[in-house]
Amino acid sequence: MVQDISRSIDACASHYGADAAAMKAYLINGQAKALALPNRGPMKFDEEGNIHPDILNVYSEFGFYIIEDVLSEEELNDIKADLAKMRENFPVHMGAKVDKFGRPALGVGNKAPNLQWARPLSDPLGGSDMFNGRHQVKLFEPKAADDAPPAVPLYLSGSLQFSEACLRVYGHPDLLKLTEVINGPDFVPFTEGLFIKDAGVGAAVSWHQDGDTHWDHPDFDQDIHGFNFMGQVYGSTAVNGVWVIPGSHKIGRADITKLVEEAGTERLPDAIPIICNPGDVVINSRQIIHGSFANTGFEPRLSINFGFHKRSSVLNVRGAGMHAEAAIMDENFIDTRSRLIGLAIDARRQRFPHEIPYHYAPFSERQDEFKWTPETLSSLKDYNLMDLSI
Repeated sequence: MVQDISRSIDACASHYGADAAAMKAYLINGQAKALALPNRGPMKFDEEGNIHPDILNVYSEFGFYIIEDVLSEEELNDIKADLAKMRENFPVHMGAKVDKFGRPALGVGNKAPNLQWARPLSDPLGGSDMFNGRHQVKLFEPKAADDAPPAVPLYLSGSLQFSEACLRVYGHPDLLKLTEVINGPDFVPFTEGLFIKDAGVGAAVSWHQDGDTHWDHPDFDQDIHGFNFMGQVYGSTAVNGVWVIPGSHKIGRADITKLVEEAGTERLPDAIPIICNPGDVVINSRQIIHGSFANTGFEPRLSINFGFHKRSSVLNVRGAGMHAEAAIMDENFIDTRSRLIGLAIDARRQRFPHEIPYHYAPFSERQDEFKWTPETLSSLKDYNLMDLSI
């Protein structure tokens, strides 16, 4: 069942002045088109226990698929409890070293990036040189309320070092099975983080494609830059969610500036929103054109993001430096970063003993090396300096 967001649609449209009617129609029509696509349903398997080919074929066609009810209510409650603890430990304001209780704030002292901030309802990346300039256009920035804070959280990088519940999601056996089918049994990590779109203040993320290094690769295909999972804690709507252009993961690098100019508006006509309920997990190609508008609505969105690559896409490649240090990603580098998979599988096994744990082939002879204890979390500090960014 899709939640009624009519109030949020009206609130969002009201920020667009003379374009209010056009924005309202865009949101309503986009929602209808999204719900009409055949790319959602529970995880299903064939008679041999393999991921059902229907999921793989539809994902290949559209570049994204909504896997319904992956995260149980019990697991969502674990995640929400961790999120509440983390938010209590956020810096009291952007740049602060302490939280509201005077404790060292989350991530203080880390070398790797962690909590990123933005001005309420702004598009901090659009039209900038950040992330190698892939956010080519700046989206409309609505006026925030007069009592809005000067900056709000936007993204928490390296989230697995701060949340055991998020680490357990990372080790979900069904999601890892799907990863294996798409990227091969020797798949490798990418990066992990939390996208935060608080109601009424959440920032926009301009239209872009992920990926930087392989657009001109002789073996280019729709999977060469990997994919992301997006676990939805509160759900995702046409107002607060990610919009995508279905099928655009196959076209190569797009000239988004030209697309906006040709459309005469930032409301790209072929884009649709990803509509999800709490507990759903989206898989989306990193090459799909996607973005999100400022969250002027009443519903928050919090996405647990994590992605994976084909080993052949990263082995002995210099990292793009967008999410971590630019380094040559050799076998030792990849092996060290992949330990998070082993730890996640064991952490999940302990919390959900009724599940059959995923078997990660590269560690088939080393399973005993990866034993999770609560004390292990502190050992993950700055692990995201080794994100496999391409």
